[in-house]
Amino acid sequence: MSDATAWQALPAPPSLLGESPFWHPDEAALYWCDIPGQTLHRWVPRWVPSSTADAATAGTHTAWPLPSEPACCAPLPGGRLMLACRDGLWHFNPASGERQRVAAPPYDPAIERFNDGKADPQGRFWVGTIYEPRQPAHAALYRWAAGRLSRMAGDITVSNGLGFSPDGRTLYRSDTTSHRVFACNFDGVEGSLSNERVFAQFPVKQPGQDLASYGGRPDGAAVDAEGAYWFAMFEGQRLLRLAPSGEVLQELALPVRCPTMPCFGGPDLRTLYVTTARHGRPAEELAAQPLAGCVLSLRVPVPGLPVNFAKG
Repeated sequence: MSDATAWQALPAPPSLLGESPFWHPDEAALYWCDIPGQTLHRWVPRWVPSSTADAATAGTHTAWPLPSEPACCAPLPGGRLMLACRDGLWHFNPASGERQRVAAPPYDPAIERFNDGKADPQGRFWVGTIYEPRQPAHAALYRWAAGRLSRMAGDITVSNGLGFSPDGRTLYRSDTTSHRVFACNFDGVEGSLSNERVFAQFPVKQPGQDLASYGGRPDGAAVDAEGAYWFAMFEGQRLLRLAPSGEVLQELALPVRCPTMPCFGGPDLRTLYVTTARHGRPAEELAAQPLAGCVLSLRVPVPGLPVNFAKG
């Protein structure tokens, strides 16, 4: 396992529950959401060239408060963003701060909300939900395309971990509560899924089990240029990198208990960013882990895939 002290925190305020980071290539900026903080964030770093690293030592942070929890975001052509919030799917203009709703929520927002989401290589926006009572498994995975939402998978509790293989033929997703990651055959022409199988599975936390022996549960994810699937292990204080075969290739220790989602950024897509959470964590944990809620960064040898733009 790597050294957890190698991570650097962006000099931006910590989020309660940071999620859905993505690197915007046109703006050379990192976006992410703070779900319970009801805020969208953007960090435009000032890159300092170095023979060993490109460290963001200073830059510009912008925050947009929102009237509803933003769960995930993706870039749209022309500078706008696709935002999935508890109250529906929205087009958001960072220049003006204006939102325009394009789809109402397909659920009861009193007990369910949108969660993890990403665009596919063809520009369809895939977004899952979280069923807040947790049981039964009423959450689902939706696809936004051609102006309509389609339910693509169900029997989920917390939809997470969306990612696409470099060849665009595999969609990954996880159900955090069940501690499983799934792989599906993905038809880019039709935007359909088939042959879903368990890609990885992890032990469920037992009553009274110490967090140090737990290992965590799969949360948000990203895919690198070699096709490896990176994902955060919430409460496990680590990231895992899995080969397309499911073999664990790498484990990165973190200085915080609750990572939520990685993404790749920087000019060469070799800076690994990770959002983290502090919302609802014990006071003693937060005292021992002052970086909880911060966006962390680390240079890695293999670049990630560029973000897919949604078509809207």
